[in-house]
Amino acid sequence: MSIKLKERLAEGFVWGAALLTVAILVLIVGYILVQGLGKLSLSFFLENPRRMGSEGGILSPLIGTIFFTLLTMSLATPVGVGAAIYLTEFTREGPLVRVIRFFTDALAGIPSIVIGLFGFAFFVVLLRPLTGGWSILTGSLTAFCMILPTIVRVSEEALHSIPQSFREGSLALGVSKWDTVIHVVLPSAFPGILTASLLGVGRVIGETAALLLTLGGSLLVPKSVFSPARTLSMHLYLVAMETGEFSVAFATAAVLVLVILLLNLAGYYLLRRLMARVGGA
Repeated sequence: MSIKLKERLAEGFVWGAALLTVAILVLIVGYILVQGLGKLSLSFFLENPRRMGSEGGILSPLIGTIFFTLLTMSLATPVGVGAAIYLTEFTREGPLVRVIRFFTDALAGIPSIVIGLFGFAFFVVLLRPLTGGWSILTGSLTAFCMILPTIVRVSEEALHSIPQSFREGSLALGVSKWDTVIHVVLPSAFPGILTASLLGVGRVIGETAALLLTLGGSLLVPKSVFSPARTLSMHLYLVAMETGEFSVAFATAAVLVLVILLLNLAGYYLLRRLMARVGGA
């Protein structure tokens, strides 16, 4: 087989793989939007679900999703980024760091339903006086355990990508280690940290299995973080499986897909702006 033929075959394979990936994405998103967009209306967003979600709108799941996502990310992002800073900037490569990374990777591989079972036993049952049982707080603490490894590892890679000369130049000017991290390293690594946060948001919004055991699934609008709630993904699953009203399920799925697409587009735009600013600096 000639070299030119091998190159053409390899090029055809990678092009085919790329086109197949895009085609699958377009097929899934397109089918959901075609099935669900016709059900969307202003009342669908402003009304609470009725009759176990088979009628009405998605106001309470939408509010529950917002509260749940904001609380989860406010817990996971500082801890995840802080752990990445510690592993990257304040420790040397050694047995302790390898053990921490091993357990971080192991936690990332645990099925979400298993983490949900832990969340139910620990946060819902054992810590009920503090968390209120099934609640947004309980669901957020459980989701925190799921997305923490992703934020740690991606943030760590972002920090590793910053040239060592940045740190050395700052330290040579007499700047402390902590100030170097805060004012030199973190701003340069912020695009990568933003990527880690976006990955976490996507995982949180789309999670269902673990939340069935911890969030409560209430159809009412949550009044605080101690109230039970349901997210859009939970609402989609429960409506489809318990009521069989697939028109509402597809409409909820369409909203969920649009929200995720808008978040990714906004994150991509912000990431490009930040990269251009960092590169220009």
